[in-house]
Amino acid sequence: MSVREEFDQWAAEGRDRGMEERHWHTAKHALARMPVADGDTILDLGCGSGYAGRALRETADAGRVYGLDASPEMARNARSYTDDPRVTYLVGDFEHLPFADDSIDHCFSMEAFYYASDPHAALSELARVLRPGGTFYCAVNFYEENVHSHHWPEMVGVEMTRWSEREYRRAFRDAGLYVAGQDRIPDREITIPSADEFPTEDWESRDAMVERYRTYGTLLTVGVAP
Repeated sequence: MSVREEFDQWAAEGRDRGMEERHWHTAKHALARMPVADGDTILDLGCGSGYAGRALRETADAGRVYGLDASPEMARNARSYTDDPRVTYLVGDFEHLPFADDSIDHCFSMEAFYYASDPHAALSELARVLRPGGTFYCAVNFYEENVHSHHWPEMVGVEMTRWSEREYRRAFRDAGLYVAGQDRIPDREITIPSADEFPTEDWESRDAMVERYRTYGTLLTVGVAP
């Protein structure tokens, strides 16, 4: 199944809201770090329900927010969640961004970048559309060091690019973006049961669950356009 087909189905079933609830635990910390100034233009790449862009409009007074998703149903749902005229949702792919050169101040992507069919081309496109000094905040839970995520492509049923932390840094630099930072944001809000309640349906041991959420968490790589 294609990424578009898979997430059209998720949106039709209302699972976009569930994604938002799970991702918010760490996404909010990444969003709080973004140097968004009044009036800035923001791109939410792989926007899903559109929660990240709406948060930046509400808290950072971003001037214009564009949410782009490969799934028409996701974009349709996102539009229905806001009546803000400065928030627009588009359908498209990461490798052909419908924006002019140097037109975006900051880009955020949460749990979406690894769905790009050509992630190197996607980074080159981001380097093209970002203004000098613009940033790309790329947050992923699916990455090489997070051994608990390696089965996700089989579970979701679509192809996904699994890079290591080092590979993310190298790919950003190859695309012409400076790497301003990279770290892991732990998920401290997921409730982890006591050891005597394991194994569970999803976890063999409490140690494994602690490692997944508290140690690996979300990998955040920050790129800056020269």
